[in-house]
Amino acid sequence: MDWNVISKSIPLYWDAMLLTLKIGWIGVALATLIGLVSAVIIHFRIPVLSVIFKIYIEIFRNTPLLIQLFFLYFALPKIGVKISAEVCGWLGLGLLGGSYMSEAFRSGIEAIDSVQRESALSLGMTDFQVMIHVILPQALSYSTPAFVANIIFLLKETSVFSAISVMDLMFRAKDLIGLYYNTAEYLALLVVFYLIILLPVSVLGTVLERRLRYASFGT
Repeated sequence: MDWNVISKSIPLYWDAMLLTLKIGWIGVALATLIGLVSAVIIHFRIPVLSVIFKIYIEIFRNTPLLIQLFFLYFALPKIGVKISAEVCGWLGLGLLGGSYMSEAFRSGIEAIDSVQRESALSLGMTDFQVMIHVILPQALSYSTPAFVANIIFLLKETSVFSAISVMDLMFRAKDLIGLYYNTAEYLALLVVFYLIILLPVSVLGTVLERRLRYASFGT
């Protein structure tokens, strides 16, 4: 292990990590928004829209992210839609993640006893108020473990962005290995920087889950 190679490469990996984080968290935010909207639409069985979102979920849950990225980056320009590799990255991640987030949020919503909705409606609340003030806060609490797991999954999936020339961590590692052949050093740095990205999410998710469980059950 050549520590001189490692020390010289850290700034390059740091820049790549920042880009990975940027694309990754934009994708996570988009996935959360899509997942929440689609979960509510499917739960209330809104005509036409619920069918569209169910088809979307099945397509994106059952195809690899790499294929979705290739479609966005290589196929869309054929019909005149040109978007940058970075946008393709967070858009693909958001669409894939939205299909998983949708199921996580929907399971949380369906875990709420229907009596709570009926009681809130009897007090004069509208369906919108019931969803915002009664159902969603509890549903998000129930969905926290799956939500955190999906975030970690999506951040790890950023490793395929190098296939569309996004200069993320994986792209940087492969590029340096191809140039200098210090495979062990560059792969070790890759592992370390992914741990820097993912470990805080895992730890914070565990803490949040315990606090929400204590708030709900007192134990």
